[in-house]
Amino acid sequence: MNKRIKNQIQAKARNDMQDIRSYLSDDILARWEPDVCAADSDDEASINIYDVVGEDYWTGQGMTGKVVSSILRKNKGKAVTVNINSPGGDFFEGVAIYNLLKEHDGDVNIRIVGMAASAASVIAMAGDNIKIAESAFLMIHNAWGIVIGNKHEMNERAEVLAGFDKSMVGVYTKASTLDEDEVIEMMDGETWINGADAVEMGFCTQFLDSDELEVDEDKKAKYNSSLKEVDVILAKAGKTRSERRHILKDLTSTPGAAVKEEIKPGADQNDWSDALASLNKNLKS
Repeated sequence: MNKRIKNQIQAKARNDMQDIRSYLSDDILARWEPDVCAADSDDEASINIYDVVGEDYWTGQGMTGKVVSSILRKNKGKAVTVNINSPGGDFFEGVAIYNLLKEHDGDVNIRIVGMAASAASVIAMAGDNIKIAESAFLMIHNAWGIVIGNKHEMNERAEVLAGFDKSMVGVYTKASTLDEDEVIEMMDGETWINGADAVEMGFCTQFLDSDELEVDEDKKAKYNSSLKEVDVILAKAGKTRSERRHILKDLTSTPGAAVKEEIKPGADQNDWSDALASLNKNLKS
């Protein structure tokens, strides 16, 4: 039996947790640089987690356990490389992906090329070998979620989240040189761990070489001209998630809106950059 299966995370089924919704922090999203990727990530045995974990609220995209399972089935018995630059996302999907990688009957090589935050940091711990760029970050914290219900249901769900935290403590402790108390303290404080510290603490085995990284210019241009970029600017300007949704809805659906006239489909990159800069300036003022 694969020795890594022993370290699987046990979590209740999603169907039993319908009143808990995963939540992606605005602070994490604002620090994410999505254009950073691995230099050679087109191999069929590569799993590229370059988006949120689970389905993205706006685009419907994101890395899911279903996608990972499909890739692993095609590479049964073979080594796979998992490239990560993700702000995290859905805890349940993160657990599913972690467990799928633990069950894989070939070597799992993790490369953290940008950010492995929240649920993505859990996935990163599933590797037999875990490499990180010196400029990259891990971020670990307690499980976050939006809970709906009365006080009794809130208390029950707090116990569920505490159970998730306990599982993550076990994963981080086994992957690092830290003891449980140290990991608990770091999770309580939402700790960002740079590349050097990640290697020193044992979360990662070594650094990535500089030639293993690149900036995807096409993706960078696409990102800078998307609603996600606007969402990041709004978050940095202090707008709440609810306020941002209303603003983005206006940008995409209000006929004749001033900003829509300024930001037109097919505009070149400079037009987009100028428009976004203007939007950011107006929001701050």
